[in-house]
Amino acid sequence: MFSQTGSLIPADQHFAVLGALFAIALFGFWAEKKSWGKLVTGAVWAILGAIVASNIGLIPKDAPAYGFVFSYMVPTLIPLFLIHADVRKIIGESGRVGVGFVLACIGTAIGAVVAASLLDLGAKEGDLAGIFTATYTGGSVNYAALIQATGFDDANIISAATAVDNLMSALFLACLALMPASVWLMNKFAKRDHSEGEESALNHVESNVSGFSIAATLTFALLVVAISDGIVLVLNNTIGGEFDFSGLRYIFITLLSVIPATLFPQKMQKMHGGQSIGLVLAFVFFAAIAAGADVSKLLGTAPILLGFVLILLSIHAIVVFGGGALISFLAVKMTNNSESKFALSLPELIIASNAAILGATTAPALAMARGWPGLVTPGVLVGVAGYIVGTPIGLAVVALMSS
Repeated sequence: MFSQTGSLIPADQHFAVLGALFAIALFGFWAEKKSWGKLVTGAVWAILGAIVASNIGLIPKDAPAYGFVFSYMVPTLIPLFLIHADVRKIIGESGRVGVGFVLACIGTAIGAVVAASLLDLGAKEGDLAGIFTATYTGGSVNYAALIQATGFDDANIISAATAVDNLMSALFLACLALMPASVWLMNKFAKRDHSEGEESALNHVESNVSGFSIAATLTFALLVVAISDGIVLVLNNTIGGEFDFSGLRYIFITLLSVIPATLFPQKMQKMHGGQSIGLVLAFVFFAAIAAGADVSKLLGTAPILLGFVLILLSIHAIVVFGGGALISFLAVKMTNNSESKFALSLPELIIASNAAILGATTAPALAMARGWPGLVTPGVLVGVAGYIVGTPIGLAVVALMSS
């Protein structure tokens, strides 16, 4: 009944393995819609589902199909998520939330480096620092890209890291949602009314999906990856020498995704469905990674990663809210105006931090839940900016830690 690899689905049955991965992804989407499943994200359910399936022998811990996911699906995630990333709009409309997001990126990077320096994460702690920097700047798409770019292949650590990431992200979101309840804390920042704004301004929401839009979206994504790989090949063959340009692959993919989204925004806005496809592929990627996890080893790895993320998020919060308070104080002093337009409000910093740690989807949701519709669009825009800068910042931290 079981194959030689010890699983019900043999590793060499590629379509069966892929079908199982997509079924696990489907379970993740289904579970997060249930009252009991909303406690964690769909990504966590997909990870848990894959871990259970592989450890009870339903799917193999290693299979060629997993390599297909890593090699072909992961690079395609980035252009799918960046298909509407108009840089001019992000810079022009994000405003003070954009300033908060810059603080958030700085805080995340510093937090990752400090946490990796204080704790012994093993030989690849630099890669782990970069991976967590990426996910706490841009989200799951950058998380996947950094794993692929660094060649990090320890399934136990990756599965534990993903589980810890989602747990701590949920707790951090709860803390952010509670912060406005403190009158003392609100008084440390600029007082500003965020109750006005377009509730329908979620420009990341996909609509009017058709066969044409999906075909155009997939064509764009695959061409971006193909051209990026072509650039890397040409550079390595002409001026590479001792330097391998392969490490810049995801930066080229990011640039080639953002340039048309910025230069031809109206055309790119017609490509509906890309982010939904990307999210499905991201869940499949998490399932493929988690399938190789050994439960006993995973449990042994999680505690130190929990400490790592706790240090990272603490420093992130200090930089964002401490830096935001300092900017507000200086703005008021320099302008002699308690309502200076350069001063940052606590809600603006909360949404910026949320966008960095949890991405473009939860930031507008929190803004609406707290009665700040005026921060919906800025939250989405800086979240999309995180998709753009997350991978380069993560790679920079890897390079810094490696040196």
